[in-house]
Amino acid sequence: MTAQPPTRPDENAIRRYAPPAGLLRGRVIAVTGAGDGIGRELSLAAARLGAQLVLIGRQVKRLEAVHAEIGALPGAAEASIAPLDLEKALAPDYDRLAAAVQQRYGRLDGLVHNAAILGTLAPIEHADMLSWMRVLHVNLTAAFALTQVLLPSLRASPDASLLFTSSSVGRRGRANWGAYAVSKFGVEGLSQVLADELSGNSSVRVNCVNPGPTRTRMRRQAYPGEDPSAPAEPAVVLPPYLWLLGPESRGVTGQSLDCQAPRPVFPPAPRG
Repeated sequence: MTAQPPTRPDENAIRRYAPPAGLLRGRVIAVTGAGDGIGRELSLAAARLGAQLVLIGRQVKRLEAVHAEIGALPGAAEASIAPLDLEKALAPDYDRLAAAVQQRYGRLDGLVHNAAILGTLAPIEHADMLSWMRVLHVNLTAAFALTQVLLPSLRASPDASLLFTSSSVGRRGRANWGAYAVSKFGVEGLSQVLADELSGNSSVRVNCVNPGPTRTRMRRQAYPGEDPSAPAEPAVVLPPYLWLLGPESRGVTGQSLDCQAPRPVFPPAPRG
């Protein structure tokens, strides 16, 4: 028999999802890029819902600030800080992080790949090779490497969720988005391959989320002339992330969801 494709969840309902109190209680969730933007807001929201956070990022001061905010939340579990520079990290750095997670928690119930860099927006014919390689490495290869070393901890969970952050330009390429778009196409592919490999032989479900236009540092870099209040606040795009991290999405895998309703018109990327 030919395998049937998984049923697609109701994205409109997921965008309106209101997580119940204690949704993530007892779950250990690691978030990359946890010091800023969506990663920061997601870490704080997950902590409020009872999760134990592993805060992964490059800038220790930002991670410490989020750690302190979590520590000030009533009843929140203590978070861990795991500094990791995805551009410069070598195999031993990944191995040390994985060993520390396994030693402290014994498992990992969620891993959210949120960290990414934009690079230079320019036509392919003018793309800088070093910038291209840097973007592909940080956005795609590092996500692969971190996933690989943390898979044993994810497999040790009875209900693990692995999330990749994608983009609309990772589903349909647009002029001048170059390495960033290609890296997000790769993220979508990596997510699909992992979902297929892990389905039926583990409790790990794998999905992609596209946050859409969000008020972040990267958005300002991509659209410097845009009204800064136009994109959604990071907190607005969190419901699909939280739903996918929680038990109500058990069995949902191999999906690529939009955190915001797709917009019919996108401002053009600046030309290099």
